[in-house]
Amino acid sequence: MLTTANFLQYTQWSGIATLVFAALTFLAFIFKWGIRFRLVGTTGFMLVVTAGLFGLSIVPLSRTVIPGATRYTLVYDNGSTQAVIATSPQITPTQLEATLRQAASNLFSYGRSGTREDGNLTVRARTIIHPETGISVPVYLGEVKRSLVSHQNSPVTVKIYTDNFAKLPKPTA
Repeated sequence: MLTTANFLQYTQWSGIATLVFAALTFLAFIFKWGIRFRLVGTTGFMLVVTAGLFGLSIVPLSRTVIPGATRYTLVYDNGSTQAVIATSPQITPTQLEATLRQAASNLFSYGRSGTREDGNLTVRARTIIHPETGISVPVYLGEVKRSLVSHQNSPVTVKIYTDNFAKLPKPTA
């Protein structure tokens, strides 16, 4: 996986290429070359690429990995204070707690706006069960709440709905 150090190196090389294209563009205008306006576009494009690589070199791209967490799918996210993830019906309460903590950490962003009075991000976990053929029922298994203000020192509150685990189908051997 690419790291921020890799992107910083790519930014340096892209910056050098941008300066080379800028110098070529300058020479093209002095000597009235026919490709001078194409070089303006190429230089502008290289500026955009360099700025994008620089942005990727600042922001960490790593995801939080919590031991015991299982795979989940993000099924709803309003971009502000609420998100819903889908898990497997065979998940255990211990795995669910780890998965909820991982999802809350991965979905945290300073770009989310805490418009509600409590200013928390709420991530709910659900699964789908099929009690009868042709019928699908969503079952909410738990939720996690964390602050949208602070990433490092914010308390994370996990609530597991143990009564809903009784509705899940028993694994067959």
